[in-house]
Amino acid sequence: MTDTPTRITPRDLLRNRDFRLLWIGQSISNFGDSMTNLALLLLVNHLTGSTAALATMAIVLALPTLTFGLIAGVYVDRWDRKRVMIVSDLIRGVLVLGFVLVDAPEKLWLLYLIGFLQASIGTFFNPARSALIPNLIPREGLLAANSLTQMTQIMFGLLGAAAAGAMIGALDLYWPAFVIDALTFFIALALVAFIHYQRQTAPKTDAVSPKVIFGELVGGLRITFGNRVLAGTILALAVTMLGLGAVNILLVPLIVNDLQIPETWFAGVEFAQVSAMILSGAVLAGLAAKFKPTQILAVSFVGVGVTIGLLSGVSAAWQLLAILFGAGLFITPLQASAQTIAQTAVPDEVRGRTGAANNAVITTANLISMAAAGVLADAMGVRTVFIVSGVVVASAGLIAALMFRGVEMPQPKAVAQSAEV
Repeated sequence: MTDTPTRITPRDLLRNRDFRLLWIGQSISNFGDSMTNLALLLLVNHLTGSTAALATMAIVLALPTLTFGLIAGVYVDRWDRKRVMIVSDLIRGVLVLGFVLVDAPEKLWLLYLIGFLQASIGTFFNPARSALIPNLIPREGLLAANSLTQMTQIMFGLLGAAAAGAMIGALDLYWPAFVIDALTFFIALALVAFIHYQRQTAPKTDAVSPKVIFGELVGGLRITFGNRVLAGTILALAVTMLGLGAVNILLVPLIVNDLQIPETWFAGVEFAQVSAMILSGAVLAGLAAKFKPTQILAVSFVGVGVTIGLLSGVSAAWQLLAILFGAGLFITPLQASAQTIAQTAVPDEVRGRTGAANNAVITTANLISMAAAGVLADAMGVRTVFIVSGVVVASAGLIAALMFRGVEMPQPKAVAQSAEV
């Protein structure tokens, strides 16, 4: 428990004009993103009927984070973050319209190309958005803000997926989802354009060279992993994704093959976890000031690990729903507290590189886990993999607790002149 908690409620956050503009814009954009994500899956399946094609799309979307992510973080720290977000949304809004042209299997290459380009632009947008939030609200409101953001992201993501599924099912058309997503990008960038914020460090305007970029990248990574709290968070998240990646792949075989639950139950399975994530996000947003992000993170890792391990023993649909609901209660606090630590543990001028490094590590661990899922399932069985995954994720909580022990959350100070944007 904190000694002198300052209570900042979701209502207080939404009274903040600039945070409100960002929150509304990103909620709308999340709705459109979810429409496109589901529409792409359904379109690829419709055109090819191939799981290999779906896997290829997943890899294509993940590659930019691994290849460009760290470099993008350097530029995010050099440039004006609001402008990065506006330009990124403009480009992505135009790119997503290109999916409309994909209407035959021989045009699948175009879908992969556009998806890769969109994900590449996202490597600039996501760290910029994360780094911007601490410039809009006080430090003590970050955990509540991240909880509210996670909650609404999940909620609007669910609504977007439901809308896309209903629309595609009724019209047998995929292109309307892409057009709507493009509109949400344009609405979001218009709202971001009206944001005013006080950046703690002025954007850099000097000429850049590969040597300068590499030096700033190394410097940012040195600060990131030299911070015990942040290094512990990133390490624990990497360990967690080594466990969760396999779970995401093997949950479907568990449901369909082992439990023989009809596909019609998938909506209920999704709702069980999502409803818990929304509930825990709402509770955490209201109670954020009472707890330290490091405390919440360590407990959440253990909670997720235990619930994943319990999946190995399910024998009925109601047990599966109850366990996934329990897992959902820990996921939003985990994500919100990790985001808060990343935003507060380092100075403003390296937050872009910190966010990019975090994304790269998590994506790498997730891909490794997903790639190993099939091999592990064949070797030891699906249910045993859930036990192993649960132990791995729970161990992340122990790693975090040890790394955080006796360490107070740092109070970073900017080293350069502030600039109003």
